[in-house]
Amino acid sequence: MAKNPKPRKLTVYLYIPNIIGYIRVLMNVVAFALCFSHKNLFSVLYFLSFVCDGVDGWCARKFNQVSTFGAVLDMVTDRISTACLLVILSQQYRPGLVFLSLLALDISSHWLQMYSTFLLGKVSHKDVKDSSSWLFKLYYGNRMFMAFCCVACEVLYIILFLIAEPHNESAIDVLLHASKQSFLLSALVLPVLFGWAIKQTVNVIQMKTAADVCVLHDINKKQKS
Repeated sequence: MAKNPKPRKLTVYLYIPNIIGYIRVLMNVVAFALCFSHKNLFSVLYFLSFVCDGVDGWCARKFNQVSTFGAVLDMVTDRISTACLLVILSQQYRPGLVFLSLLALDISSHWLQMYSTFLLGKVSHKDVKDSSSWLFKLYYGNRMFMAFCCVACEVLYIILFLIAEPHNESAIDVLLHASKQSFLLSALVLPVLFGWAIKQTVNVIQMKTAADVCVLHDINKKQKS
């Protein structure tokens, strides 16, 4: 039987989901370049880039173009775009350390999760079937639930960016005040905060679980030496 031809490097770079990934990067570059002069346009571009994260995943499965490069490109794009927005929010609200702490949690938990995935020889960082945490398994095991939490988190950050006052105030105070002025915003606040809280909880569980994998790997290595 003839073997399937080995894809060239350029072929992988030009996978449909990876091309969508490059478009996401460009949208984010334009969005952040215009974020202070065109807040609404920034919000649209930022959110579209986030939506494309789901589209490229669907394309990867649909066209059998799943790749490690694509997965890394996705995660790096997600982490950098969220980090940039959190840095901006840290300058618009007090205490800014809250948003910088969220940034640190987001990056460290995902980096540790990716590293522990390779240590365990797993194909995907979303493979958490052996986890003892029901919430962790529910988050990565149910695409709709994970999508809701991720969307809620990004929508909350976009809302905070759009309603930020010229002078630094508490994010909670500004959010509550804005909710009283808008029925749509008041209807969004609770589900958005719930999804955001779940995602931060998952980040903490993810960081602890992945750190445990790294420590156990060290212990096993020492025992074998």
